[in-house]
Amino acid sequence: MTEIARWQARFDELRAAHHVPGASLAVLVDGEIHELASGVLHRGTGVEVTTDSVFQVGSITKIHTATLVMQLAESGRLDLDAPVVQVLPEFATADPEATKRITTRQLLSHTGGLTCDFTHDTGRGDDCLAKYVESAAGVALDCPPGTAISYSSVGYNVLGRIVEILTGLTWDEALQQRLCAPLGLTGTVTLPEDVLRFRSAMGHLGEPGEDPEPAPSWNMLPRSAGPYGGVLCATAADIARLARMHLDGGTAPDGTRVLSAESVGAMQRRTVDSPDKWTVSADGWGLGWTLYDWNGVRGFGHDGATIGQYGFLRVVPEAGVAVVLLTNGGGSRLLCTDLLRELLDELAGVRMPDAFAPAARPPAVDITPFTGTYRREGVAITVTERNGKGHLVYEFVDGMAGLSPAMEMELVPVSRTAFAGAGTGPFAEDWMPVVFSALQDGTGVCYIGMRAAPRIA
Repeated sequence: MTEIARWQARFDELRAAHHVPGASLAVLVDGEIHELASGVLHRGTGVEVTTDSVFQVGSITKIHTATLVMQLAESGRLDLDAPVVQVLPEFATADPEATKRITTRQLLSHTGGLTCDFTHDTGRGDDCLAKYVESAAGVALDCPPGTAISYSSVGYNVLGRIVEILTGLTWDEALQQRLCAPLGLTGTVTLPEDVLRFRSAMGHLGEPGEDPEPAPSWNMLPRSAGPYGGVLCATAADIARLARMHLDGGTAPDGTRVLSAESVGAMQRRTVDSPDKWTVSADGWGLGWTLYDWNGVRGFGHDGATIGQYGFLRVVPEAGVAVVLLTNGGGSRLLCTDLLRELLDELAGVRMPDAFAPAARPPAVDITPFTGTYRREGVAITVTERNGKGHLVYEFVDGMAGLSPAMEMELVPVSRTAFAGAGTGPFAEDWMPVVFSALQDGTGVCYIGMRAAPRIA
């Protein structure tokens, strides 16, 4: 990557065009990490982004947690295919029979049936994860274990608690001692008091196509959200260093073995296909990693989001290339799409697919088979037919009632089972993928945001 000045100019141009206040970029190519920064950390203060600034990386944290779990598995202390209750007897769900069957491997690949959107503040104490797992015991499953993929943050908190039980450390301590220290991740922290040592990004919120304003809070997520991605802050280069370890077969630059080559391979091996191939631009999952197929070129990575902050990691193993983009609001996904499309084409020969959107002349699809009410913990989705077109209402219910107003949108056909939700949603900035599928028993499922909501009526 010899033309840093050219890429810096392009980075600045695209960031401004998409109204992203600030962003940090790290690119691993030819064994070297290149760092670029653009914009401001906070539009109110005007403090500039630097390459050593830290951002909230959101669910990219799931790769940190999955790596810790795989370390324990390869040491023989954890059987990925044994029921979770064997190592964590207090683990429970609303379905006692399902609880007995859920395995660690299923949690890693989001096939355990556990739901996603259960955020519960159990305090700042070292027992916050233990209390979270106890509190989640009555939360309904999205689907029976092993029957479908359904993106699950709850499952990753359970994995974090397994790490605590088997190491005798808090998840934060295990992260620092077993991952950050051997990899030299000096810009990766989890507690607010540690973030104060760094230049840190503030999230921004606003309407699409406009400059956003600083969010009302730096981070409203509790410490108990740690293992699934609510608290970890890092530099873009630190995320690239984590990716480099996975590219290098599990070793750190100094030769320290962090993970076995077998475990690294297992994490990147496809475990489950996904009916929703658009929300995170992937059609499959490994043990932690999101898996991509870019017109025949294999890749892996992960996305992340918190309150007004967004992170993106893409890795092309054949080329030895990794790209990390961390942002603090605005059209972050659109910036990611444009910037990574150009970078990965130039550096790795990757031709990324077009952005998700309906064709100019959408196919004729009968919405009737998919009409009905779909429900998962905290969310109700109603699909109806209006004048021959699909119409969807997405609303928060139960403990999440009132979190935000209900969304209503027309559904434009993309394929026989995939539709584009017209208007902005929480999982997209242009067109939101709405995908219909079925569980193994034939129950209809509506996927929004990679979360499976079974049909109840």
